[in-house]
Amino acid sequence: MELHRFFRYAIEKMCKEKKSLNHFNTLFDMRKILVVLLLTISAGFTTSSAQKLPPQKETLDVVMKVNKYFMEKYADYRTPSFVRNVTRPSNIWTRGVYYEGLMALYSIYPRAEFYDYAYNWAEYHEWGMRNGNTTRNADDYCCGQTYIDLYNICPKPEMLKNIKSNMNMLVNTPQVGDWTWVDAIQMGMPVLAKMGHLTGEQKYFDKMWDMYEFSRNQLAGKGMFNLADGLWWRDADFLPPYKEPNGEDCYWSRGNGWAYAALVRVLDEIPANEKHRQDYINDFLIMSKALKKCQRTDGFWNVSLHDARNYGGKETTGTALFVYGMAWGVRNGLLDKEEYLPVLLKGWNAMVKEAVHPNGFLGYVQGTGKEPKDGQPVTYESVPDFEDYGVGCFLLAGTEVYKLQ
Repeated sequence: MELHRFFRYAIEKMCKEKKSLNHFNTLFDMRKILVVLLLTISAGFTTSSAQKLPPQKETLDVVMKVNKYFMEKYADYRTPSFVRNVTRPSNIWTRGVYYEGLMALYSIYPRAEFYDYAYNWAEYHEWGMRNGNTTRNADDYCCGQTYIDLYNICPKPEMLKNIKSNMNMLVNTPQVGDWTWVDAIQMGMPVLAKMGHLTGEQKYFDKMWDMYEFSRNQLAGKGMFNLADGLWWRDADFLPPYKEPNGEDCYWSRGNGWAYAALVRVLDEIPANEKHRQDYINDFLIMSKALKKCQRTDGFWNVSLHDARNYGGKETTGTALFVYGMAWGVRNGLLDKEEYLPVLLKGWNAMVKEAVHPNGFLGYVQGTGKEPKDGQPVTYESVPDFEDYGVGCFLLAGTEVYKLQ
């Protein structure tokens, strides 16, 4: 309203002074300029106001709706998945990511049924991993993030026995090249970070850094993180000379979302004086800057971050992970609020408006895979091969947006 009054005053003032103007056209041109300027600034205010933080209740309601859909559809937490003629237990990575989101929701809204749903799932699997305590596959031990979270709420020795044995094996063996795909960084790193936080033992943080550093800098002689672009290649198959159809490097949205989320989850656990904390922060800031440049005008991110025409379109999981990371970064003072709050809110509002169905089903979720062409088609109505990880990503994003209030 103040701007409108200002422009009205300015135009009226010019009209009063028009006798001193030599040419009526000059006055007319000045009025046109003011009108255009008014419309431009008004449009800017409209856009800005559209990206205001939603009320906490509104955010909680939509997160609860999405979670309710999932918990009702998958009420039996024991049921294995059967996808592409393969039966998989319900403690694989896809379900582990869902429970990461559920525990985040529980942290802001501790409803007993959420805890029970997670606890009963973990107990059914005997607090263990697919392929047992000797697995080195991060997809197998992703579930350990939730086991540790549950232990921290109500500790019992049996809750930690398997996951601690598994992490100790990683620490006590020399291999550092296990995380050969970017997804593994999110599935595995936070488990070591949480174990280090829980026990106070530096050895878990040291092993975590050694494995992360190898994946980042050394894998296939080059590493998966391209510092020049601030983004991650998914695995060795996508290192140069591999290119997208437009000639750009291939940066898969959800793959970068996994790395971004991993940095957040690690930084949440390690102490302020941990010797590699600043290294993780630096990567988080570099990624944030790169991701901001890739956002679509509608608020989503494409499955291909540098080639909008390669299966371009709205996609929820990558968007949710980027919103999660940026919201966390703003809340913790690592990202400038004025710069990044509009970006993350644009993404959040887009998902709420465009992806969430009235019954809580999430649209625009890319199915499992490793690159833009996988898990297609991605539409409002399409059902991915696994529904759980998409819900988990959305819950992580929603709880961080909620905490911004």
